[in-house]
Amino acid sequence: MAHRPTRNTPVQKQVIDRVMHTFKEGHLRSGDGQPVRNAKQAIAIALSESGSSDRVSPERNHHALQHTLDAETRQMLLARAATKGIRGRTRMNKAALRDALARST
Repeated sequence: MAHRPTRNTPVQKQVIDRVMHTFKEGHLRSGDGQPVRNAKQAIAIALSESGSSDRVSPERNHHALQHTLDAETRQMLLARAATKGIRGRTRMNKAALRDALARST
């Protein structure tokens, strides 16, 4: 049975582009920490992270995309906190990072 191609939202396309860029730079790692060397494995990881897979349920795809977006949001908050010199930022959750950034302004 042939799988029909899925239509990706702009956010999903951004996630796929980021993962494939990471793979091309040689920094993409699999779940066990080993570097990914196979392009097909990188594509599978990109589709999984972006919630674009046609092999799993829509609910699981939605959860995967939300998990990826939450992680990326925390990384952006950590980067902003680093530029402002906030101490203890690596031990803070997203809400605490937002509060610390708001107080430092």
